[in-house]
Amino acid sequence: MKPSPAASRYAKALFGLAKDEHRLSEIRAEVDALAVLLIESDELRGALFMPLFPGEERKAVLRAVAERGLSQLVTNFCSFLIDQRRMLDFAAVAEEFGRLADEEAGLLTAEVISASLLDDRRRDRLRRALSERTGREVRVEVTLDPELIGGAIAKVGDLVIDGSIRTQLSQLRANLMKGS
Repeated sequence: MKPSPAASRYAKALFGLAKDEHRLSEIRAEVDALAVLLIESDELRGALFMPLFPGEERKAVLRAVAERGLSQLVTNFCSFLIDQRRMLDFAAVAEEFGRLADEEAGLLTAEVISASLLDDRRRDRLRRALSERTGREVRVEVTLDPELIGGAIAKVGDLVIDGSIRTQLSQLRANLMKGS
């Protein structure tokens, strides 16, 4: 999913700051951990996202969370998001920040939709094949879709490789209809 222009700008700003400080992996780990914490805690989400609470109260909650392991950079960044009334965009900012960090590291993410679970051997074989095809290191994220019948669809950037049985059956049907 493409981030909003605002989320993209904020992610690029945080990325630039983290890169300038040579702390990309550390900041990414903090951002990812905070994103997970926000997903898991309705109470924390409510306290940080609800504009009906004054900004200073939301920043106090943020400081309490920061004491458990957030750097000053991430804490200040989130305080800025609160001031700008953009804390609601944090998940999109975190996702875009992760994408930028992966891109910096030369890592691509392949979104694979599979009809069934992929064991480690098949997942690794797919990862290697996609790495060879793209010329870059690839991380594979798999989601299941039983409607594919069999096979998988892999998306890496603009490249889409559709090896699903559903698509093959559709193509076979189209070829048979042409021949009629």
